[in-house]
Amino acid sequence: MTNTIRIKKRAASGSAGAPSTLAPSELAFNENASDLKLYYGFGDNGSGEASSIITVGGSGAFFDKTTTRTANTILGGPTSGSAAAPTFRSLVVADVPTLTSAKVSDFDTQVRTSRLDQLASATNPVSGVTPTTDAHFATKGYVDSQSEGLDVKQSCKVATTANITLSGTQTIDGVAVSADERVLVKNQSTASENGIYLCKASSWVRSDDLATGANAAGAFTFVEQGSTNADIGFVCTTDTATVGTNNLSFSTFSSSGNVTAGNGLDKSGNELSVDLKANGGLVIESTEVAVDLAASSITGTLAVGDGGTGSTSASAARTALGLAIGSDIVAYAADLNTLSSCQSGAAAALALLTSTEVGILDGATLNTTELNYVDGVTSAIQTQLDAKQALDADLTALSSCQTGAAAALALLTATEVAILDGATVTTAELNILDGVTATATELNIMDGGTSATSTTLATADRMVMNDAGTMKQVALSDLVTFLEDGATSGFDINGGTF
Repeated sequence: MTNTIRIKKRAASGSAGAPSTLAPSELAFNENASDLKLYYGFGDNGSGEASSIITVGGSGAFFDKTTTRTANTILGGPTSGSAAAPTFRSLVVADVPTLTSAKVSDFDTQVRTSRLDQLASATNPVSGVTPTTDAHFATKGYVDSQSEGLDVKQSCKVATTANITLSGTQTIDGVAVSADERVLVKNQSTASENGIYLCKASSWVRSDDLATGANAAGAFTFVEQGSTNADIGFVCTTDTATVGTNNLSFSTFSSSGNVTAGNGLDKSGNELSVDLKANGGLVIESTEVAVDLAASSITGTLAVGDGGTGSTSASAARTALGLAIGSDIVAYAADLNTLSSCQSGAAAALALLTSTEVGILDGATLNTTELNYVDGVTSAIQTQLDAKQALDADLTALSSCQTGAAAALALLTATEVAILDGATVTTAELNILDGVTATATELNIMDGGTSATSTTLATADRMVMNDAGTMKQVALSDLVTFLEDGATSGFDINGGTF
């Protein structure tokens, strides 16, 4: 049978309720259908019994995961009144606490992922911050501050560049103007005539948005076409500016559309860039202008005083720098070039050799390996050979001993060697004693000893057992494995009934 540990129980036919007594830490289960609880002996009253008996498990005391429940119910206390044991019941409003955004970890993050067009329309003013790019929303305060002092008018087709006759259709700034098209007149000899007009076949009339008597101070308009004034905004800069009465002056307010690229510049849309000559010495590095001294199309020379040579050839450079071959610098030599590749310190070492020392190497035929044979020799080689042990066959035989064997033999005394002289024991017989370290006391324990010693056992500890006629040391862990195999050991613990 398999290993079995049974706790104390009361059969289903018994009465409900806890056992009257339990030992400390003892378990007991009541199988009565009205009970179905697991009881535990808690504490110790000093008389071998538990101080109290508590419920620690069982469907009669705890809710299990297998019993089915009605849909949309929760485990909770009573919906009102005094405290009571929890039951499965329907959720009520009072069960749901009031939640603030601070109690939902990603509430703000999720709200920020929603687009404005997905949110309900605002019913109150929305505050904001100062915009910094074209795509940013602008607050009313920001717009008011930016437009303060400007009275924006409708755009004009063209603007004058000189005094004109204010009647009939005509060409202004290279553009033909037709009837009822708007014109900014800003260059009249009589400056009080300046303003915004509608072109007519006969006499021109002022526009309704800057009519006679209106205040033109800060009036702004944008010019659409023209050889000179296309894409330029103009503003009236006159402080006292009654239309038709005061002299009006218009100045350029914005003219980015009229910027052209001059020498050394390129323009693409509203962007200006540097027009760099190919291999001319100027390059762009990480959005910044830098000098490339290796460029092939750099013209001119750099003076000596500025860090250059002031020349375009090597000979002229030497002359400019005051360097003469033979006195200031050494002419090129192939041998010197070879020596320049010596390893660190080698050239200095060669410079220290005398002619006699160099002559020793002249004609030498030995290689590096052969030369290394005399490395460390401090006396004549023959003298060293004469001091060596003469050849001996016995010593040669001993030289093949395993590691440490020769040293062990050298430690044997004459008496110990004599013990082996004439011995007839076999290797197998000697091996019986190999490793025996037992004392007389330990051997006597095996020979019917009866005394005992208190010992704390560990799984690695051993005990001597007869294994089918052979005495063996057996680990305590092997005994545990045997007891765990209930089919072999028949090990059974039964807690009884109550």
